[in-house]
Amino acid sequence: MDKRQTAAEQVERIIDLALAEDLGHGDITTEALIPPKLQGRATILAKAEGVLAGGEVARKVFLKVDPSLEVEVLIKDGTRLKPGDTVATIVGTVASILKAERSALNFLSRLSGIASLTARYVARVQGLAVEVTETRKTAPGLRLLEKYAVRVGGGQNHRLHLGDGVLIKDNHLAALRALGMSLRDIVARAKEKAPPGIKVEVEVNTIPEAREAAAAGADIIMLDNMSPEEMRQAVSLMPGQARIEASGGITLDNVRTAAETGGNLISIGALTHSAKALDMSLELEPQTLKIL
Repeated sequence: MDKRQTAAEQVERIIDLALAEDLGHGDITTEALIPPKLQGRATILAKAEGVLAGGEVARKVFLKVDPSLEVEVLIKDGTRLKPGDTVATIVGTVASILKAERSALNFLSRLSGIASLTARYVARVQGLAVEVTETRKTAPGLRLLEKYAVRVGGGQNHRLHLGDGVLIKDNHLAALRALGMSLRDIVARAKEKAPPGIKVEVEVNTIPEAREAAAAGADIIMLDNMSPEEMRQAVSLMPGQARIEASGGITLDNVRTAAETGGNLISIGALTHSAKALDMSLELEPQTLKIL
């Protein structure tokens, strides 16, 4: 995706791709059966508890299909939903409503699922000075929206893309160690070559590696798949030297334990790659249907 595009332009492009995927060859069912002048009203209903995200995206989908539709989103993103809540209403040509239905619901369901799962993690660490973030484990093409949904759920964003920060991971380390470089050397090179203002983060698996990364001046140290005891020890060895991120194997059951070790960040890939879509439905209101 062109980094020069604004966020709004990127969202428009994402919607265009979704509609091309679903509607690019027409809607032969609707076109065969639904009278083109049939008008009516439909509602989008929540069918499960959760946190809404993507209301404006869904509205844009309907209007992209048919600008004459009247779309009103009744609930703001970030609002907690319960089954039966009316999220939005759509008034206009029934054929247009049906053509946009699936794409709009796909965005709403997926983004609300991510926001809902994020909110559960954030609630588990309430009262602790730690930020819950996602990773780059997002659905291809949907990263901008999925990271937005994490923020709606109360989380923070990790790197948006590979140009957003230096993160020295295990395979970077393996490649450079094979060339004879130490962890200290690798961090020093990264800090020397990183663009101005860019933080340098390094992934470590052991206490000695964490100590070495801190001594080398890493801005952020990711403690990958460490036990709570190891994380606590690592934090105690580096007070104020670098921000500490816990990552790997974090679940709803252990996230508070990880947060209590004293780190600053907890990154959780599951926020985006394993969030369950929040069930939504679109229902036509039969009493409103009429041919004009």
